[in-house]
Amino acid sequence: MISSDRMAAVDRNTAALGVPRKQLMESSGGAVARQVREMSDPGASVALVCGRGNNGGDGLVAARFLSDYDVRVFLLGRPTGIRTKIARENWEALGPADIPHETVPAGSGLNLDGAEVIVDAMLGTGVTGSLREPEATCAESINRSEATVLSVDVPSGVDADTGKGPETAVDADQIITFHDQKPGHDHIDASVSVADIGIPAAAQRFTGPGDLLSLSRDPAGHKGDHGEVLVVGGGPYTGAPALAGQAALRAGADLVRLAVPAAIANEVQGYDENLIVRPIPGERLSPSHVDRLLELTRAHDTVLIGPGLGDADATMDAVASVLNRVDGRVVVDADALSVVPTVDTDAELICTPHRGELVAMGGPEVADPRDRTDTLEAYAAELNCTILLKSQTDCVTDGDRHRLNRTGNPAMTVGGTGDVLAGATAALACRLDAFQAASVAAYATGRAGDLTTAGHTRGLLATDLLASLPDALTDDWPSRRRPSRRTHTYDRPGRCTDGGCRLETRQQQTGDSPGEDFTGPLDRDRDSGRRGW
Repeated sequence: MISSDRMAAVDRNTAALGVPRKQLMESSGGAVARQVREMSDPGASVALVCGRGNNGGDGLVAARFLSDYDVRVFLLGRPTGIRTKIARENWEALGPADIPHETVPAGSGLNLDGAEVIVDAMLGTGVTGSLREPEATCAESINRSEATVLSVDVPSGVDADTGKGPETAVDADQIITFHDQKPGHDHIDASVSVADIGIPAAAQRFTGPGDLLSLSRDPAGHKGDHGEVLVVGGGPYTGAPALAGQAALRAGADLVRLAVPAAIANEVQGYDENLIVRPIPGERLSPSHVDRLLELTRAHDTVLIGPGLGDADATMDAVASVLNRVDGRVVVDADALSVVPTVDTDAELICTPHRGELVAMGGPEVADPRDRTDTLEAYAAELNCTILLKSQTDCVTDGDRHRLNRTGNPAMTVGGTGDVLAGATAALACRLDAFQAASVAAYATGRAGDLTTAGHTRGLLATDLLASLPDALTDDWPSRRRPSRRTHTYDRPGRCTDGGCRLETRQQQTGDSPGEDFTGPLDRDRDSGRRGW
């Protein structure tokens, strides 16, 4: 089962993996034609009612596969309104193929007399709400017909996620959908067939540019509408909370405030005038600060706790007290992770450990997350949190599902990159659910490293990532040389003592690929190109 939004992301990821959308449309159209053949005998009259998007393109392709049927194609609206290049090409191919076709202007019904099968390819999974013209009138014409109706992906007008739609929605007898069933199909009184159209498993299992489709900004929004983040950190370290705060701003938060010990407040403020610093008395976080911190948390969409705090007993006691009493969404990083298994909280936690920190939390030892996803899911379910495990291949899981990430490069072993990741996660968690926020943050932070280094394997500074984060969170970033196979860590030097921080790597240049947005090959040998976050 896959939602319409996730299906759109998978489609985009598939294209980034090198499978052309045109190829997928050919496969989809072929699947529609096969379903028509199962429903009727050769020579039967088939009417294909096609919209101007890719759903309509599937119907246009199907017409070419039904040469032994009496086919008529109806395009809703003008050909100049066809929204994608590949759908337009398939419309233009109908004439040379001598396939009867005509356009349907707004307000016009359909002449479906004699049709034995009607293919509803007007609207796909991404369209909801009341039907407009000419779709509304055409849906009424389809429903009045006595023909058997086959809808492509979902009956036009019906929400693919809920199965609900207006009275004018198409009343389908059968549905042909692709890759996986959609949630709304269970609520529609029609038989559903699922066709495999060649989408790689990696397009769904790994993060990719499609995950960025979940990001949006309201052009009429005001300050604060896109998230306010509170970073609780600092004491022994000053750079960590500042990096996290700057990353949260670069990842799209409107306002970022830093609750840091007063002893370092001026130094932290000096890193960036865009940060709002809220000093807390003393040199370290302690239990006496808990009430003040809880007061601050209530004014923010997401709290990030951990960067630069250190591991003093009093500090960890304070962290535990905050987590026990706070609600809302909290990103937990660095030393603060150690108290997570001991707290009983109503907060929605996103934990960002590297492999050594995961073990210190009581979690499993993981050499390759790709082989231990079940174990990681079980541990996330036990803690009732989302875990972003930073490793050779990152793994994000909320206990029910998982996603893997491969962006990043060897230069990211430098200290401070984990603070950037934590800050980006906190910003994205203001607008996305916890699982998606962690997935996008892992993808974008590694991608920022790739943009910054352009294939080089040394010399990166954590601060360099900040300027690249906005581009990394945009799907149309400029094409650059793809980096070599990667080894990276989101941890400061010396924080992991069990060998979990770094792994050796064999460098391999992967060449140029202007349309490619995943970093590195997804089918590489597991015994080469080893990486570690």
